[in-house]
Amino acid sequence: MVVFIATGAGSGYAPVASGTFGSMVGVALFFPLAATGPWLYLLATVGLLSLGVWSADEFEHVHGKKDDGRIVIDEIVGQLLTLFPFVFLGIPAGFLWLVTGFVVFRVFDVVKPGPVRWAEQSFDGGAGVMLDDVLAGIFSALVMGVLIAVLG
Repeated sequence: MVVFIATGAGSGYAPVASGTFGSMVGVALFFPLAATGPWLYLLATVGLLSLGVWSADEFEHVHGKKDDGRIVIDEIVGQLLTLFPFVFLGIPAGFLWLVTGFVVFRVFDVVKPGPVRWAEQSFDGGAGVMLDDVLAGIFSALVMGVLIAVLG
């Protein structure tokens, strides 16, 4: 169960760019979760965040490696946070919007500006694995909200 959750149903075992594959799982989960409405979407995302902290912490203990690249539950949660404005605003997320949200999140996740890098460096264990991607997802959601307001 730990491995299944932490690796995003195995997507973390992709030979290259495992975080990108994890983000793709987040996009795939977006569709069924978005259909539940904003409150259940947020509840499910917080539930995945909690499971992510636990599973990432356990995965690190078993494998002895801090923020192991195979752990992608953090990217899944970050991607779900990025796409939340569509659910909150009740706007359908078309293909171009999904690609934009995907790219915006990946940029925040890879570049790790300011507070995102701080979160990555300031926490250990599962919380450390998850929190930088949570912040990247929140910042990405804000960018998406602005883009929706301007271009929507």
